[in-house]
Amino acid sequence: MISQRDKELFENLFVLELANNHWGKLDRGLKIIRDHAMIVRFNNVKAAIKLQFRDVDRFIHPEFKGNCEQRYIKKTEDTKLIKADFARMVSEIKYLSCIPMATPFDEASVDLCVEFDMPLIKIASSDINDWPLIEKIASTRRPTIISSGGASEKDLDDIVSFYEKRDIPLAINHCVSLYPSEDCQLDLDQIDYLRARYSDHIIGLSTHEYQDWHSSMLISYGKGARTWERHIDIDYEGMPVSPYCSLPNQCDLWYKALHKAVEMCGGRSYSRRIISKKEIEYLDALVRGVYAKHPMKPGYVFNKDSFEKNFYLAIPLRKGQLSCREVMNGEQLTAEINGDEPLTINHIDGPYSENQSLKNLILNRGL
Repeated sequence: MISQRDKELFENLFVLELANNHWGKLDRGLKIIRDHAMIVRFNNVKAAIKLQFRDVDRFIHPEFKGNCEQRYIKKTEDTKLIKADFARMVSEIKYLSCIPMATPFDEASVDLCVEFDMPLIKIASSDINDWPLIEKIASTRRPTIISSGGASEKDLDDIVSFYEKRDIPLAINHCVSLYPSEDCQLDLDQIDYLRARYSDHIIGLSTHEYQDWHSSMLISYGKGARTWERHIDIDYEGMPVSPYCSLPNQCDLWYKALHKAVEMCGGRSYSRRIISKKEIEYLDALVRGVYAKHPMKPGYVFNKDSFEKNFYLAIPLRKGQLSCREVMNGEQLTAEINGDEPLTINHIDGPYSENQSLKNLILNRGL
């Protein structure tokens, strides 16, 4: 049973929005899928290729069918595919090891998502208040991604609450519904806002900028986004490519930017990082070691009140030498020491010399 705890399905997921860029042609749609899947595989990333489903015959009111003046209506009709064509594309997506996914724009299209066994469903920004459609999608219990677009805070609170009460995984994409978007319009600080307000959910970025496939990835990953979406297309047969769509070579830069972001951020946001041996050795070289101010005989008992009178701290730290990090109070000097000579583990008794693991650490650090 899918539940909210399965939200890791969204983790580090790229959603490639094919939309209607197949232009109603199966061969073109398959080429987009193949060209982009090759780049996905080459970069070793997890990606879903997302289609758009509409029951075109009933989606448009009869009076407006064939209306060339309404761009959305014309494009919807021009890009219509039959169910068999969509089935062929879904099969190709699976064959190429990507995740099939769709945005259904009506209730009949939700049924098509179930028929094709889509693991993920997307709710578009324009449908954030379409409750008949949202309820139909939620009835499938499929993990869902929403784009925030122009949604109000209440819109987002309502749909998040709706999904939480049903214990269905929900990811929330920050999205600016401007096609294309300029860099100054990205509002990436909204990722911080969404993470703070909906802390139990994966937050992502659905983006339409066209100037840079690198910087927004570095910034968004650093801010905590863990799923990303872009429209995709190919330069093929002279068909125009919208500026907000990404070509395979541009997606290649996008994926490489994720790998660079992970490398730079370290991939540990909920636990302390592992400190490398090289870094420890570097820092040990900067630590002050303990040196005797004058000759001293065995039997001296260390205490914090007399330490500064008899010892001083200076670099470099030598191998086996005690440092400013070791608090000495009650230990006894067991060997004679000369002025300006380093105080070593072999000069004293107590836990540092009696515990073999502590002793080995001190013996192996420093110059």
